[in-house]
Order: sequence, then C-alpha cells, then structure tokens
Amino acid sequence: MSYPIASVGTEYADRLKSIGIRTTATLLDRAKTPKGRKSLAAASGIAEPKILRFANMADLMRLRGVGEEYAELLEAAGVDTVKELKNRNVANLTRALAEANARDNLVRLLPSEKMVAKWISQAKSMPPMMTY
Repeated sequence: MSYPIASVGTEYADRLKSIGIRTTATLLDRAKTPKGRKSLAAASGIAEPKILRFANMADLMRLRGVGEEYAELLEAAGVDTVKELKNRNVANLTRALAEANARDNLVRLLPSEKMVAKWISQAKSMPPMMTY
C-alpha cells in the first residue's frame, strides 16, 4: 500500500515534497539503502535518523491495514520493519502492542490477534526492502 507522504510525519511533509517525495512508496524506494537515506537527508535537511524512522514506517505501511498509527504502534512495540515482523509470535506481539499502547496511547482501537496474525502472514510473503 502507499499513502500520501504526510502519513509519515506531517511536520516534515513539505520538505519531502520539495524533493519529489509525495508518497510512502516513493520514500521507501529512495530511502531503502544507507546511501539513499544519506542523499535524502542532505537534500531535505532532515536528519538521517529521522529519514530512517520514516522509511521504516513506510516499510510497515506496505502491509494491508497498517497506516501511520499502526506503524507507530508496531515501532513502539519493537517492530521496525516488515522483515522483523515476519519472525514475531502472534500472541506475544499482540500483548506487546497492548502494552505499548497503554504506555504511549497511540491508537484508539488495538488490532485484534487475528489482524496481527494477518500482518505477520503478509510480512512472510513480502520481499525485504530496507538495508542497513
């Protein structure tokens, strides 16, 4: 899935748009490698760690049903990328998501265990995008 670039951080959307990044898919394509992230940081004036965070969120947003809020929740529970998600246990991750949300209050509706299972299943069939 691809979302408007504002989905990964409205505070920085204008800077990213000014360098031709209008969707999460474009961001992920251009920021999937360390060299790409360095180039985007230089062009946008956004720090590399922030570019990496946005790219990781865009990676998670490839999953059906995962938008900005769920990507942030997954990150808060320790899952940064699709590659990392495919190795998670459904019950443990569902519990970690609930704990992260109780701590950080990120979403109004927690994903069900069934939804988390679907995300993990999707992740297993997706090629990894991010390199470090």
